[in-house]
Amino acid sequence: MVTLLLDSTQLEVALSATERAMSFRRRNVTVAREHIVKVQLTDDAWNWLRGVPRPGVLVPGVVAMGSWESAGGPDFVVVRRRRPSVVVDLEGAPEFHRLVLSTRHGLALVQALRLDVRDEPVDVVDIVGG
Repeated sequence: MVTLLLDSTQLEVALSATERAMSFRRRNVTVAREHIVKVQLTDDAWNWLRGVPRPGVLVPGVVAMGSWESAGGPDFVVVRRRRPSVVVDLEGAPEFHRLVLSTRHGLALVQALRLDVRDEPVDVVDIVGG
């Protein structure tokens, strides 16, 4: 599962080496906080996928990772099986229109986005817990 890091200016989706390889990314995904317009929690992220992987990996019901291209614009996806997930809608972001991420820490992200945070990136779980 991805690690979500948040500071006063941006959300960073920290990817493991495996997630980088399967999503065809060399670096983490970063999004300015000002571009986040809505965050939704879901138990089934597969319903939120739209379009086709370009580039990305898709094994239906098992894993979906990478950039997804659709008429709605590009999305970034890291979905594993039927795990709790978060859907982050973006507006005005230069790279993606939506993030669909399997993570147990979706509720922590929602809570952390409502708080004032430090200038250096911190895991959302540590922000809410501390």
